[in-house]
Amino acid sequence: MFRERISKEVTTVIRTLNRCVCHLSRACWLLTCPCAGLQAEELVAKLFPKKLVDLDAFLQVKMWIQLMIPKIEDGNNFGVSVQEDTVAELRTVEGEAASFLDQISRYYVSRAKLVAKVARYPHVEDYRRTVDELDEKEYLSLRIIVSELRNHYVLLHDVIIKNIEKIKKPRSANTDALY
Repeated sequence: MFRERISKEVTTVIRTLNRCVCHLSRACWLLTCPCAGLQAEELVAKLFPKKLVDLDAFLQVKMWIQLMIPKIEDGNNFGVSVQEDTVAELRTVEGEAASFLDQISRYYVSRAKLVAKVARYPHVEDYRRTVDELDEKEYLSLRIIVSELRNHYVLLHDVIIKNIEKIKKPRSANTDALY
């Protein structure tokens, strides 16, 4: 019952990956377009709602593929290796997405500390410059993050779509006829 429910939801999740690719492609354009004039803080607010880095979607697809892996048998394991490779790619993307989210929170903590120092020592120009430098650094980092996420999502979507039949049915039905 659980397996069937997840199978139905996976189609929705794959569509979600496709939407995320579109959002990330737009974000890449915003980050490279000089006319956008966005600051790092605005970008974080616009680009990283939970819908862009949807870890639940990764977990759902990963669980679905793992449930589709058949019992271990001799021979005819090509489909199973496709499933395992897809799960490995999902794990990689999941880990990197989580680290990207963690990096954003670290940015806010660092920025808050610097802004507190600026408020405490308003006459020290170096603190103000440091806040600007931190924002610039985060902006460049966001460009890389968005680009990486887009590439990972595209790759994941491509791997899943190209191998959907092997993921759903890793072993062909006529394996008994071969022997």
